[in-house]
Amino acid sequence: MKRILMTSAAAVAFAGVAQAGGVDRSGQSIGIIFERGNYAEFSYGMVKPSVSGTDLAVVGPTGAVVYPGGRGTGGVAGSHNLPGLAFKYDLNDKLSVSVIYGQDYGADVLYPLGDSVNLGGTMAKLNSDVVTGILRYKFNDSFSAHAGIRASKASGEVRLSGIAYGPVNGYNVKFDEAWGTGYLVGGAFEKPEIALRVALTYFSKISHDFDTTETFATSIPLPTGGAIPAGVPLTSVSSVDTPQAVNLDFQSGVAKDTLVFGSIRWVDWSSFKIDPKVFTPVTGGGLVSLEDSTTYTIGVGRKFSDNWSGSVFATWEPKGDPLVSPLAPTNGYRGIGVAAVYTRDNMKITMGARYLDLGDAQPETGTPDTARASMSGNHAVAFGVKVGFSF
Repeated sequence: MKRILMTSAAAVAFAGVAQAGGVDRSGQSIGIIFERGNYAEFSYGMVKPSVSGTDLAVVGPTGAVVYPGGRGTGGVAGSHNLPGLAFKYDLNDKLSVSVIYGQDYGADVLYPLGDSVNLGGTMAKLNSDVVTGILRYKFNDSFSAHAGIRASKASGEVRLSGIAYGPVNGYNVKFDEAWGTGYLVGGAFEKPEIALRVALTYFSKISHDFDTTETFATSIPLPTGGAIPAGVPLTSVSSVDTPQAVNLDFQSGVAKDTLVFGSIRWVDWSSFKIDPKVFTPVTGGGLVSLEDSTTYTIGVGRKFSDNWSGSVFATWEPKGDPLVSPLAPTNGYRGIGVAAVYTRDNMKITMGARYLDLGDAQPETGTPDTARASMSGNHAVAFGVKVGFSF
């Protein structure tokens, strides 16, 4: 049963690779805190999305067609890699410490120039590195509590390009690297004789204060008089919060050498705002507007031999408003994944793969929100490997 537990943890680790249009990349798994004894692991994942669509028509204030639409957007989502490190050490029979490194959030979106007329040249890049330290205290064999500190380094850049952006076509903003800190807290109930575990973890938001440089491609008149100069870098500080989240993870043995497992993850994406100092009052809105997401995962794991075990799992994120930010151009998803674990002596090798059917969406701009493209028939595939050692 111990190997089955390892399999379920591996499956969940490979599950969180495309929430919120790719912004949430890790799912913030802390499953390593439940490993038996001292343990260290290295993981590496690769995600290859395929996201494209077609321009919609643009109609002017008088009702005249400015652009009939119909051009393809080209592939807009870039592939990305997900390295990870984790370490767990027992200080005594009740208290343990874990350290986890991952790239929890990221974005790599580019509408190629020469394809979409509405959005061609629009891009967003977000990079993050997160280190989490966790202490876990076992009150007894059934109840435990865990809490920790999270340190996050992030940076990014956004460019708006295409006729859909009107006077702010060509706008560019860069966010220099900044650090922020947050915390997590949770607890777990376990019944080892049936491999039952239910764990609940709350992750706080993390605030970053970015040194920000904005540039407008054309001069923008201001309601109060004067104008924003074209091509002149404008510097300020932008406060951006990565969102709070809650993970509920569960597993239970249901038959000899067989385990069911799953998770529910809620993320407060509606509080994730990017509001540069100059852009926001000029346009009446920020750069990104996302809806809260809830992601469900359910699976089954089975031990096949002393060395091999495996699992299969399904995951689902319900669709929201079909009008989405061009910087996160999908709307929910359905997916299926598999994982296999080979265990020998103190070494464990996990291999996993996952397929996602990404929901149709319509990137929008303007006030009121106006659909500028139709994204449909999209998907993503993910592969990963994890090597762990007990000591």
